[in-house]
Amino acid sequence: LRCSCRRGGGLVQAGGSLRLSCAVSGITWDHYAVGWFRQAPGKKREGVSCIGSIDGSTRYADSVKGRFTISRDNTKNTVYLQMNSLKPEDSASYYCAATVRLYSGSYYGGKIPCGDYAMDYWGKGTQVTVSS
Repeated sequence: LRCSCRRGGGLVQAGGSLRLSCAVSGITWDHYAVGWFRQAPGKKREGVSCIGSIDGSTRYADSVKGRFTISRDNTKNTVYLQMNSLKPEDSASYYCAATVRLYSGSYYGGKIPCGDYAMDYWGKGTQVTVSS
């Protein structure tokens, strides 16, 4: 299984929007979970948002709730991260990652795993820079 950030990173002014795309390949079924992570210089990588492998459950970091939306198109094996109302503190390298482990909201009480430990396959990052 491989995942790669296809496009979407770049420079945007505060308040603007970007959409990141993560293409997943090397798998012939839809039961994989995907997460978006980010790392700013000098900071630890953090989970931004994840989408479950079975029921499409989603989870967001508190810092992006209400502004970011994760979604998936299984016909294209692609997961998206729509980022609205961007802030300078959102500037970071963004990574998508995937796993074939089965994550469902009902099993995890609505909080599917969304940390580095939860993913097995990582794509290369794409830079997002938000100017003030």
